[in-house]
Amino acid sequence: MIQQINLLLLPEEASQDHVIRQQMIARLGIKADRLNGFRIERQSIDARGRSVKIQLQITAYIDEPMPDQEAFDPQLQQVGNKPSVVIVGAGPAGLFAALRLISLGYKPIVLERGKDVRSRRRDLAAMNKTGIVNPESNYCFGEGGAGTYSDGKLYTRSTKRGDVKRILQLFVHFGAEENILVEAHPHIGTNKLPQIITAMREAIIDCGGEVLFERTVTDILIQNNAVKGIVCADDTTIDCSRLILATGHSARDIFELLERKHILIEAKPFALGVRIEHPQALIDSIQYSCPMRGDYLPPASYSLVSQEKGRGVFSFCMCPGGIIAPAATAPGELVVNGWSPSKRNNPFANSGTVVAVDQRDFRQYGFSGNLAGMYLQQMIERSCFAAGGGNLVAPAQRMVDFVQGKASSTLPDCSYIPGISSVPMRDILPKAISDALRSGVQTFGKKMKGYYTNEALLIATESRTSSPVRIPRHKETLEHPQIKGLYPCAEGAGYAGGIVSAAIDGERCAEMAVR
Repeated sequence: MIQQINLLLLPEEASQDHVIRQQMIARLGIKADRLNGFRIERQSIDARGRSVKIQLQITAYIDEPMPDQEAFDPQLQQVGNKPSVVIVGAGPAGLFAALRLISLGYKPIVLERGKDVRSRRRDLAAMNKTGIVNPESNYCFGEGGAGTYSDGKLYTRSTKRGDVKRILQLFVHFGAEENILVEAHPHIGTNKLPQIITAMREAIIDCGGEVLFERTVTDILIQNNAVKGIVCADDTTIDCSRLILATGHSARDIFELLERKHILIEAKPFALGVRIEHPQALIDSIQYSCPMRGDYLPPASYSLVSQEKGRGVFSFCMCPGGIIAPAATAPGELVVNGWSPSKRNNPFANSGTVVAVDQRDFRQYGFSGNLAGMYLQQMIERSCFAAGGGNLVAPAQRMVDFVQGKASSTLPDCSYIPGISSVPMRDILPKAISDALRSGVQTFGKKMKGYYTNEALLIATESRTSSPVRIPRHKETLEHPQIKGLYPCAEGAGYAGGIVSAAIDGERCAEMAVR
C-alpha cells in the first residue's frame, strides 16, 4: 500500500531520518517492519506557532517494496545537421529554450552579448572594486543572465504556465542539489550557479548547438513582415527565419532598435524603490520568535505587501544571509540588486522594497510613448549615481530617519562593497514613490514587529524589478503579431519574473517556434 502522510516536526527531528520513520510508524499505527521505505515530496517551514516546525509531505510504502527513483531523462540528441533556430540571450530563458529545441530535434544558435561565466567574474570584480561598468558584461549581461550572479532563487507562482518540476529536474541534472525538488522555496546560490550554467552550455555544444559570446545584436533583418536574419556588432550576419528574443529586462538597446524599426512595443508598468538591509539575526528573531535561530533552521526570510496611497508596495527578491551588489548596465547609472550564497551565511538580510510605477509617473516627468517607462527608469538611476558621488557609491539612509525626514548622521555596516553615502531618499526618488514607501515600511513594521528600526538601511536604487517595456505576442502562438518568426520571450518581453518562470517561457517559445 502507498499512502500520503503529513508530519509537523521540530527542525532537529526533521533532519533525522530515523526520527521521521518513528513518527510515521506511530502516525500510521503499524508495526515497524511493515514500513519498507518513504520519500519526502515537499518540505516547508511553519513559523506560525510558539515554536517553529517543519512541515513534511511524505509518501510511505507499506507492505510493498519502495521503488527506485525514476531517472530523469532530458532527451537530448545530436542536432548538428538539423534545422536551426536563433536565440538572442543566454539567460535562463535562452538556455532552456536551447535545451528544449535540442530535445525536439532542432539546432539552437545562442547569441550572448556578454562573456562566459568565468570571464564575467573579472568584470564584476571591477564593478565592486573600482566602480567601472562594462556595458556588455556585468551583473545583468553575460552567460546565465541576471540570475547567475544574483542568487538563483527558484520559487515561482507560475505553476500553471508549464512544468515547474521539469525545470527543477533539469537544474539537478546539470549539477544542482536534489533538495531543490522538495523545498517549498528552492535556492541554488550564486557560488554554485556558474558551474551549473557551464554544464548546460557544454551540453548544448556537445549536442551540436552553438553558443556564441560577445555577440551583441544590432539589427533584425525583416522582409515582408517576416524575420530573415540578425546583424551583430562585428557586422556578421546570421540568416534565420525563427528568432527567439530572450534579451532580459535591461537590454535597452534592443527596445530602442525595435522602436526605430517600428516593430510594435508598448510601455509597461514596473516597480521602483530601494534595497532594505537588516541584520540577519534580527530577521531570524522576528520570524522565528526566538533569540537564536539554532543549527537546524535556515536564515529566515519574509514577504511583505501593502496598499499605500493608491499604490502597491511590496518586498521583492528577498536574500537571507545575502549581499547587495551593483547591477548597473551602463556608466553613470546606479542600480542595486541582492544575492545569497548557497549557505546564506552572511550577517545581513536584504530585500528589494518597491512601489508600483505607471503612466501617471511617466507623464509627470514628461515622458511619453513606448519607451516612457524606460526613460524614467534611466533618469532616476542617473540621479542616484550623481547623488552617491560616483564610482557606484550608493545613496543610503536609515529607515526611521527616512520616515521622519532626517538626514542620517551615521550609517551602519553594510554588505554593499562599493560603499554608501548618506543621502535622503526623498532627494532621489519621485515624491509619490517616496511617500508610498514611507507609509509602506511603517505598515510592514506593524505586520512584522521589529522590522521598522533604525538598524535597517535603505540603499538606492532598486529599479530593475521587471521590464519597463512589453513586446506583444499572440497568446496562442507566442509569435509577435506584426513580425512572422519573431518570438518575444520571458522577462525582457514582459512575460516572466524570475529564473523558473523565464525558463518555462523559454521552453514554450521553443515549442511554438518549431510547432
